[in-house]
Amino acid sequence: MNLLPHKLRWMINRLRCMSVVEVFHRIRQLGITKAFKYGLLNTLMPKFNAPVNHEAMVTFDCTNTEGAAYLQEADAILAGRVILFAAKPFNVGSLPDWNRDPLTGIVAPLSFGPDIAISNRALVGDIKHVWELNRHLHWVRLAQAYLISADSRYLYGLAAQINAWLEQCPRLTGVNWSSALELSIRLINWSLIWHMLGGWEGALFQHPSGERLRTRWLASIFAHCQFINWHFSRYSSANNHLIGELAGLYVAAKTWPYWSQSKQWALTSMAGLEREVLRQYSAEGVNKEQAFAYHIFTLEFLLSAGIVAQRNSDKFSDDFWRVVSKALGFLRSIRDVAGHIPQIGDADDGMVLRLEPHAANNRVAMILALGDAVFNNHTQVSTDTVKWLLGNGQYNQIAPIAPTATDWQFPDAGYFVLGTDFGLPTEIKGLVDCGAVGYLAIAAHGHADALAVTLTVAGEACLVDSGTFSYGQTLKWRDYFRGTSAHNTVRVDGVDQSVSGGRFMWTRKAKATVDHLPASAAQFDFLGHHDGYRRLADPVQHQRSVRFDADQRCLIIHDVVSGKVSHKVEQFWHFGATLTLALSGNHLYIKGQRFSAHMAFLGTDLQIQQFYGDEALPLGWMSNAYEVKQAISVIRVCVESDVAVIETHLTIDGFNDLF
Repeated sequence: MNLLPHKLRWMINRLRCMSVVEVFHRIRQLGITKAFKYGLLNTLMPKFNAPVNHEAMVTFDCTNTEGAAYLQEADAILAGRVILFAAKPFNVGSLPDWNRDPLTGIVAPLSFGPDIAISNRALVGDIKHVWELNRHLHWVRLAQAYLISADSRYLYGLAAQINAWLEQCPRLTGVNWSSALELSIRLINWSLIWHMLGGWEGALFQHPSGERLRTRWLASIFAHCQFINWHFSRYSSANNHLIGELAGLYVAAKTWPYWSQSKQWALTSMAGLEREVLRQYSAEGVNKEQAFAYHIFTLEFLLSAGIVAQRNSDKFSDDFWRVVSKALGFLRSIRDVAGHIPQIGDADDGMVLRLEPHAANNRVAMILALGDAVFNNHTQVSTDTVKWLLGNGQYNQIAPIAPTATDWQFPDAGYFVLGTDFGLPTEIKGLVDCGAVGYLAIAAHGHADALAVTLTVAGEACLVDSGTFSYGQTLKWRDYFRGTSAHNTVRVDGVDQSVSGGRFMWTRKAKATVDHLPASAAQFDFLGHHDGYRRLADPVQHQRSVRFDADQRCLIIHDVVSGKVSHKVEQFWHFGATLTLALSGNHLYIKGQRFSAHMAFLGTDLQIQQFYGDEALPLGWMSNAYEVKQAISVIRVCVESDVAVIETHLTIDGFNDLF
């Protein structure tokens, strides 16, 4: 048993994931943070002259916008009710306490932001909820409502909230000044508001009170930019945070080019985005964090920055746009006929943009439509998000290359799509995961899911990834949802394939290898293995073959787990919440709303059990939204052997009520 205190263990594990160069970088960053704290690095806004005809303003056409839904949300915001994350309503008050956690009610201290222990739930509450409110996506809705209706209630309400935020969150003070990524997202949404309401001479800044608001707001914006510029995520932390920080600083530098530093901020952040987009995406355009929600998240940043660059006559390279195009193509490839994608890796439902009501319900469709507009590909109908971001048809020729077509295999990233009838009501679509655990040394948002399989039939979830649930709940639930038993793969001796060193850290990562590439999605024949259990006293190898025959509508998974002595081998299958299961011996009968199927489990001395929402193990849970979990059915197939062989046949018997 490890007797070291949890915090000390975490610190040791974190140091193990750092190079010597990173350690010195961290020491330097600590010095920079102290310099900010004691005023040695200035965040006070310097004097500047009022701009003259500098602004590349966007013109908005609201005539074809269905305004009722916008006004309904804006009215709720004025009454103190906001939507956070995907679709969670919270009552935060008409003038919120911006340092209060909407989930727990805990008010964080007003001390120097970077010094606050944001992971201390007793001190700050759930920091994700605090930060989500302070990204100010809902402020954009008030600006939209004013444009749609010309009702001054929305303008005055927005001005009151901005003033309250500036009062309660002075520069460098409180948890809203503890993460450069959060400052960056806030700046992107502030930029949208600035443009929507007319910029320097806009409706918010009329009369002396408006001029005072503009001055105070710009002072905070300058401090935001200074803070981000000195606190970029680097080395083992240079993941989606760094892309977001660079995008936020670039958008801010172009929206408010008033200071001598603005030009350098723009150059630094643009060059950084060019570099990171090539580092953080595979050759096929798959985000290397191996977390599909963060694939979407980073695309929101990249498209936002690319659109602002085009509007300001800057030019990102063809390589930049090629990666973005491929990233959009990957989303199209893994999306099923109902518009869903597998929940591979971490997800916290955090959004950069919420430009239309209910957009969070289908972020994939939103980002794909925006991509179509940017690449001038009119295969999909333009959405309100496109209109708000791009104005009146100003998006022609933003991206200089053609959009990438869909594909079914991404061997560099380790993902392979199987199935048939793609895009049709009878679609069968699955995904095999033979990728890395995650990105960089800590692989912060990856899961221990090597060789896992997901499957949807006619757009209905059949074999599912369990999702994430929460970052801040008890370690039991964090470890479960990112652990091996929450995925459709095999666990050995009750331990995960990879070794966790903390909530966002893997200290030993399973390496997955493709042994045989499939020839097609419809006649699919994959073979791969991973070395995650080679670390055991008796080294064990798990090899899995996955075959799919479109003509027979049959999926066959063959697992071989081999060592020199006997091991406990568990194979897990997680089923969509809409399915009804009936287990009889080694046969499982599956009834969905859109299809029926059956599974057969073949092998020697197999023990087959069905679980549903077991709290103790835990087993039989999934999460479709942050901080929300629900019970689902899970089949566990167990065997103890030195060479365990389990073969699973899943056959789609028919479709229900599709025609």
